[in-house]
Amino acid sequence: MGKEEINTTKYLIHAKITANGVVEKPDVVGAIFGQTEGLLTDDLDLRELQKTGRIGRIKVKIKSRHGKSKGKIIVPSSLDRVETAILAAALETINRVGPCEAKIKVEKVEDIRSVKRKKVVERAKEIYAEMMEQVAPESMKMIEEVKKAVRSHEITEYGKEKLPAGPNVSTSDAIIVVEGRSDVLNLLKHGIKNAIAVEGVNIPQTVIDLSREKTVTVFVDGDRGGELILKEILQVADVDYIARAPKGKEVEELDKNEIIEALRNKIPAEQFYQEFGISKGKDKKTILKNMLKKLIGSGNAEILDETLNIMKEIRVENLYDELKNINNDAYAVVFDGVVTQRIVDIASEKGIKYLVAVRSGGLVKKPVEINIITNRGL
Repeated sequence: MGKEEINTTKYLIHAKITANGVVEKPDVVGAIFGQTEGLLTDDLDLRELQKTGRIGRIKVKIKSRHGKSKGKIIVPSSLDRVETAILAAALETINRVGPCEAKIKVEKVEDIRSVKRKKVVERAKEIYAEMMEQVAPESMKMIEEVKKAVRSHEITEYGKEKLPAGPNVSTSDAIIVVEGRSDVLNLLKHGIKNAIAVEGVNIPQTVIDLSREKTVTVFVDGDRGGELILKEILQVADVDYIARAPKGKEVEELDKNEIIEALRNKIPAEQFYQEFGISKGKDKKTILKNMLKKLIGSGNAEILDETLNIMKEIRVENLYDELKNINNDAYAVVFDGVVTQRIVDIASEKGIKYLVAVRSGGLVKKPVEINIITNRGL
């Protein structure tokens, strides 16, 4: 493979060939060009592709023994993924090489760029390790001091209470509420810039106001103090998710992997109401209305259970069929659409208590056991 081919090749088609007779490399190459000619469109004619450099020189290694031949074929391609796949499939249509019956089977299509990327990553690791070996302990201490200073400069004060916060709290659609300044600093250290601290058990009005505008994840310590913060904030703010540090650990001491795992394992806040016996700061209708606000414009529907956890999220156009097939454990449906008589009838049949949508229309009868909430007045 020439230097130019190495630079332009995206894929390598690897195939194996078997033939009932003695064949050599020129026979195989000739069969590939001859038997694919006219099979594909003019854009994928092998001779034209090779003339324009879109496929490279075809490599064939073949050996004959006991009157039979076996070998491997490699076809370099700078075509796109789909065209390369078509070309690979075309190779498998070849059934003769010279006078001999033959069979070609594609084993794999290798992405050269992926291989190069792996080599780059491995070499980068080696270079970084060499660089770190050359850094003296005193220098490492200076580097950490500078990093700490930079993180401290990133922390801001937010709201009338001047709460410690990351620089992205005001611009992000989602925020993470933590207990104290040290928690915010630790999240900043690991690149998370949308955290804000409550600085105590009494929840600041600024956090309450933010919870009405943004998606809120409360991230607390895995101890009794974290539980107290949760109980307080769930009563006064509109919390969407709860994340907790591992038992006995504090958010400020977690490493990056522990932070990512805790946030990945966050659960809906509604699950905590019953567990902690908390008197909700808002009733079910208010919660459902808030869920509808977040769905408007999405074209989606959410089917909820009795604790208002999402059982399933689907497109509105599939809602009726989904309700028709669902078990009788659905409690509420929130969707970016219109409550019709058809939806009311199937909801009544399935024992659903709440239908929450943008509006209702064409209702002739409404069962008394179903509450219909619409966008009016939201």
